[in-house]
Amino acid sequence: MTVKSLLPGRLGLGTAPLGSMFRDVSTEEAAATVDAAWDHGIRYFDTAPFYGAGLSEIRLGDALAGRPRDGYVLSTKVGRVILDEVEDPAGRELGEKGGLFEHGRPNKMVDEWTADATLRSIEDSLRRLRTDRLDIVWVHDVAQDFHGDEWLSVYESARTGAFRVLQRLRDEGVIKAWGLGVNRVEPIELTLDLDEPKPDAFLLAGRYTLLDHDRALQRLLPTAVDQGVDLVVGGPYSSGILAGGTHFEYQEAPAHIIEKVQRIKELAERHGISVKAAALQFALAHPATAAVIPGATRPSRIAEDVAALGETIPAAFWTELRDAGLVSRQAPLPTA
Repeated sequence: MTVKSLLPGRLGLGTAPLGSMFRDVSTEEAAATVDAAWDHGIRYFDTAPFYGAGLSEIRLGDALAGRPRDGYVLSTKVGRVILDEVEDPAGRELGEKGGLFEHGRPNKMVDEWTADATLRSIEDSLRRLRTDRLDIVWVHDVAQDFHGDEWLSVYESARTGAFRVLQRLRDEGVIKAWGLGVNRVEPIELTLDLDEPKPDAFLLAGRYTLLDHDRALQRLLPTAVDQGVDLVVGGPYSSGILAGGTHFEYQEAPAHIIEKVQRIKELAERHGISVKAAALQFALAHPATAAVIPGATRPSRIAEDVAALGETIPAAFWTELRDAGLVSRQAPLPTA
């Protein structure tokens, strides 16, 4: 089964923000956001233990508890085991993502990609999500942004541990698909080169967006198309900067990014469209892309995302975007 055929639509909900990413999100606000997604027809939800040390999974599980389990697709991630002992969330060493979930739960998180840790992580996620099964499981963050020069040894641990466990669970029908969930293209490129095990799809966050797509277009995406491996695009708004926020790559956006976004915004305004529409439809235009999963913590954002997906964007907008050098000439465009 391909992930494209498994997913119920091209728009899902990324729930990292429900783990109180960037700010302290209330339980009521989190629940209302999931309810809004459901009411707008969204039936794919992605989460991870990392998001607030289990907080996102707990909140998503509570919000979906009354829904028919066959009515939606659920994915979470492995690679971090959440313990009962506590620590200071603000003091965690998270590579380039320091302080990201300092408003989440204080439970200690342990990085581990072994077979045993993978099985334990899945059991813990099932409990937090209040469900009896997962549809897709991603191997989380085996890349440079979290592990620096050590990332290859982390990747190797996952290859011999988590990868093999997830392939077996898929072959046994326990899960429907597996792959990597990362913010960098390199671990995906390595995995596409493996003879075994073979993933079904990848969740790539922030690397196939209007602001950052050149590297993914070079080898990753052509190879994924050749091998029939689907891509789920996370972070289509580049941490919020393309949706009116101030963050890029989970930090305050630098000046050159702010300037580029301003140029895209001016072009969008001239054509009477929203930047959100351009961002979502750009990511979906590549033949490898199965879905986009923007995150949200306000119900109103869901309505904006759904509307953005349905906006009509004139061909002239894409032509001008390309001519202005704001998008790669190699990138498939919605009207191309």
